[in-house]
Amino acid sequence: MSDYVLSCCSTADLTKAHFEERDISYICFHYEMDGKQYSDDLGQTMPFDVFYRKMAEGADTRTSQINADEFESYFEGFLKQGKDILHVCLSSGITGVMNSALIAKEELSERYPDRKILIVDSLGASSGYGLLMDRLADLRDEGKTLEEVYQWAEENKLKVHHWFFSTDLTFYVKGGRISKASGFFGGVLNICPLLNMDNNGKLIPRYKIRTKKKVIRAIVDKMEEYAEGGLDYCGKCYISQSDCYEDAREVADLVEARFPKLDGKVEIYSIGTTIGSHTGPGTVALFFWGSERTN
Repeated sequence: MSDYVLSCCSTADLTKAHFEERDISYICFHYEMDGKQYSDDLGQTMPFDVFYRKMAEGADTRTSQINADEFESYFEGFLKQGKDILHVCLSSGITGVMNSALIAKEELSERYPDRKILIVDSLGASSGYGLLMDRLADLRDEGKTLEEVYQWAEENKLKVHHWFFSTDLTFYVKGGRISKASGFFGGVLNICPLLNMDNNGKLIPRYKIRTKKKVIRAIVDKMEEYAEGGLDYCGKCYISQSDCYEDAREVADLVEARFPKLDGKVEIYSIGTTIGSHTGPGTVALFFWGSERTN
């Protein structure tokens, strides 16, 4: 049994069962739908199909990050047990949640001077962030110390590649990630933008690809281009999706056919309610290990 807790935010978008199986603790973001507050608790309170159906029907959603007081209460529960903590945050490129975690750390360090709290900015999101957490759990289970796992995370977090496409631009336009004009013409011309996460942890539109069939091939081409070992990639591959499982399954089938040395089957998860509040339905994201992201 390790003497430290491996922890993340719920926005790592794995399942509750997966986190429990890997002994990864998590703290939940929040969202508001039509004026009512909810916890982003991995679909426990509101199933994902209900959430995305309500969005498609026009429900208004807003998100809020975890504040310093919440982090302080969450962290203190572990410190009282005599545990140190390694907490990995959702990318600072899309949220300020790491600042809240650092404020809580500073406050608690005065009260628990013999305990350690180490904070990592994942520079990742959704199940790509989850893919990083899964690897850190492997290292912990191999007997690596708190400091060794922290150092490994800092040195390797940019090797997790995040590629996204969307067949519905409505919420990308609403959130300002795509201009209204691009969204209009994209809809008329059936354009599915291909985006990725850069080395600052920000989501960047990269290509305008016409038709879903072509963008599905293109996202797998990007994995071939950037994956560690190319077609000989032997790591894990995760996909997350927002109410478009069949599209995600099509990507997964192509990945499994093209990368025969893959470590197991592609694992498909749901994009959670925090990130999903900004993507809306129709987004598929592909995550894998590769060369370090540099732009």
